[in-house]
This record gives sequence, C-alpha cells and structure tokens, in this order.
Amino acid sequence: MDFVAWFDINNTLVNIPIGGGYAMSWIEAVGTVFGLLCIWYASQEKTINYVFGLINVTLFAIIFYQIQLYGILLLQFFFFCANLYGWYAWTRPTSDSGDMLEVRWLSKQKLAVTAAVSVVAIGLMTVYIDPFFFALANITVDGLNLFGADLARPTLEPDAFPFWDATMTVLSIVAQILMTRKYVENWMLWVVINVISVGIYAAQGVYALSIEYAILLFIAANGTRAWMKTAKQNQAKQLTTEKEAVA
Repeated sequence: MDFVAWFDINNTLVNIPIGGGYAMSWIEAVGTVFGLLCIWYASQEKTINYVFGLINVTLFAIIFYQIQLYGILLLQFFFFCANLYGWYAWTRPTSDSGDMLEVRWLSKQKLAVTAAVSVVAIGLMTVYIDPFFFALANITVDGLNLFGADLARPTLEPDAFPFWDATMTVLSIVAQILMTRKYVENWMLWVVINVISVGIYAAQGVYALSIEYAILLFIAANGTRAWMKTAKQNQAKQLTTEKEAVA
C-alpha cells in the first residue's frame, strides 16, 4: 500500500453493515484504536496514554482536514498541546522531595469556578456557534491557502444540535485540562460527553461513531470508579502523613 494513500479517508479497510453501510478507512480505524488505548490507559493512570493520545489526535486532524471540518480540526491542535502538557505534568515532580502529581478531587472553590466558567462558555457557544465556526473555518482556509493549499471556502450548514454540540465541545476541553492535573471529575465529564455523543451520532445516522462512543462511555465509567478509589486512598495517606507530622 502506498504510504501517502494510507492517510486517504477513501482508502477503505472494511465495510461495516451498519445502517446503510459504513466504509471505515485505514486511518480512521487505526486512529480509533489509538484513541481507545489512550482513554483506557488514562483510566489506569498510565502515562503511556499520552503517546497514544498524540497519535490519535494527529490522525484525526488529518481526517477532519480532508472532510473540511476545520473547527474540529483546530480542536485537535488543542488536544495535541494538552497531551504534551499532560505527559509533562504526570512525569514532573511537584516538589523538591520528588513527590509526583496524585489523583485527587477538585476543591469546592475550584469546582464552583470550573462549573461557572463551563456554563457561561456553553451558553455563549450555543448562541454564537454558527457565526464563530463559519468565521473560524474561513480564517483556517485562508491561512492554509497562504501555504499553497488552494482550498475553496467551505459552504457550511447551520449546526444541527447547537446546544449539545457546544456542550460537548466545552466539556471536552474542560475534561482534558482536568485530566492533565489528575482530577477525578474529568472522568465524570467524559461520561456526560460520551452519553451525549452516543445519542447525537445515532440521531445523525453515524452508527459506527455511536458504537465507538458507547465503548468510550464504558471506559470513562471504569475510569471514574478507579480514580475515585485512588483519590480516597491518596486522601487517607495524606491525612496519615499530616497526623504523623503533628505527632
């Protein structure tokens, strides 16, 4: 197989008999596998998840470029940077004594601020999602054309589910940031995101993606359970250390 052709979304790996039939490309299949590995290893608190995450977002960025979803393409750039930061944060000592970042809960103050910012951001994006992404897509195309891409400005239809789309986008960003800091709440947000995604993709007839997000929903639920247990253990260990220091 030609190396460049491997990245073509029309290079079909398998035809899946879902709905009216779904031709899954090589790049989508491999990108999906790395995405599932990323989420699974993150739920196990394994730093290697960021290696798989970097591969996943790179491959999906190529896919979104080919199908002209430039807003989501730019979101992949954010996830790429977040994966790099997460890799750094998970492997860097947080103190001179060599302590590493531990799984924990958000403080009440941080939780309140995060919730407030998320609600405002979702509200604003719901109202302005169409003009924002229309402008973003055109700016992206113009920028790519400066480097000789020779792309025509895309003709975009209004968002099919503006509120749910905005919710998934904002919560995905918040959840990714919380994951890089090892906050348990990130998995709870991924559960919400995946529930919405399963419904939205099924409603749009993209059944393969709906099934994928159902799998991710299971992994996120398992991640919630595992990290809650770890956070409880870390909290108990911290209290024991503080009591010993006082004594």
